[in-house]
Formats: sequence, C-alpha cells, structure tokens
Amino acid sequence: MFQLPSNHVVPSKLLIPSHRISKDETEQLLSLALLSPTSFNIQNWRFLMVRDPELRRQIRAVAWDQAQVTDASLLIVLTADLKSWAREPARYWRNAPQPVQEFILPAIEQFYNGHEQVQRDEAMRSCGIVAMALMLAAQEMGYASCPMVGFDFDKVGKLINLPVDHVVAMFVTIGKGGQGCMG
Repeated sequence: MFQLPSNHVVPSKLLIPSHRISKDETEQLLSLALLSPTSFNIQNWRFLMVRDPELRRQIRAVAWDQAQVTDASLLIVLTADLKSWAREPARYWRNAPQPVQEFILPAIEQFYNGHEQVQRDEAMRSCGIVAMALMLAAQEMGYASCPMVGFDFDKVGKLINLPVDHVVAMFVTIGKGGQGCMG
C-alpha cells in the first residue's frame, strides 16, 4: 500500500543519466498521480512523457541547458487542456446520482464559461497538485524528482506541438539520485 513519505520532498537536479525506470514503475507512478483531485473532477492535466533523446536535447536547449532534462529517467511535461470543462462534462459525473448531475453540470458551465482566467488558474492548480503527487510517489519508490519552470514555455509548446487550447504548466523530472543528491 502506498504511504506518504515521512519527510518532505527535496527536489533534486542531480540524476544518474544511465538509470532507467521500468515500464511497471512508470505505470505505478502515473496510476498514483491519476488519483489527484481536480475541480469538478475534470482532470484537465495531460502528461507528455518525452522519451525521444533528440526531442529531449531540443527541450534542454530551451530549458537553460539544465541537465536533468536529458539525464532524468522520466521527463514529464505537464500540460493542461483549458477547455476540458466543455468537452462532454457529463462523462466526469456519469456514475453520480441524477440529482448530483443535475446540480453539477450547470455549475461547471457557470463556473468556467466566459471565464478564461479561471480556466487557466484552475489548470495550473490542478497541474501543481498532480506534480506533487508524482513527486511524492517517486520519493516513496526511492526516486528523486524535480519540478521545473526554468524554460521557454512558448518554445517548448512548439517543440511538442501543443494544441492551441492547451498550456504548458511545468516539467517534472524523475530518476535515480546521483552523488550528493538530497532527494
């Protein structure tokens, strides 16, 4: 059973480049992260696992040449779908009792429709929560992690072909901690 670490998460930029996280461990990390709460259960975050070495090099070039972009076992670009609230919102609540659906679905529309700043703010909050969940899960599994915002968001968006109604929130790098690593 997953338990929260007894100490706090210490971000680490020192990662062992040769270490690879297994497919099973990656799936475990992501499945734990998917439990993160979001407003109205919309789950507006999207994970882009960057595995291609050349794309990682290109991202590193626009990320202040930070080594963990290429050294990490996992480079996760956290993005958010700003319009997820409008894409079949009933699907998020299909298992809820009918009275709950009748209340929630109009509330979603009222909360988000025409409120672009709210859409973006909620997307960033959701990405922050899921990033922390990833980092806590990684630490519990014996891995180091680091949240990253030191990069050119627009250039990363172009490199990953980000849809127009999505935003890049941050990166999370995860890997085996190197010598001197505190995480």
